Amino acid sequence: MSTGWVVGWVIGIVVVLVVVALVVPILLLARAIGDEAPKINSELEKAVANTAPLGALRTTIEYATTIIGGLQRGRARLGG
Repeated sequence: MSTGWVVGWVIGIVVVLVVVALVVPILLLARAIGDEAPKINSELEKAVANTAPLGALRTTIEYATTIIGGLQRGRARLGG
């Protein structure tokens, strides 16, 4: 083999090692995130369950507005 081949092989090996050195930490981080994903999903499901009653808040506000309007009309009729 000539010097050019040796240099080519060395450069190729260095490139492969650099790529491996960059990809391995990314894969480890992805695995760590994947390990935490079920815990995150569980907490998000709890949040959905805990905030579900807020969907009825609009109805509560509408009823309260109606009640306040009735109280104001009653007060006006009583001269207050």
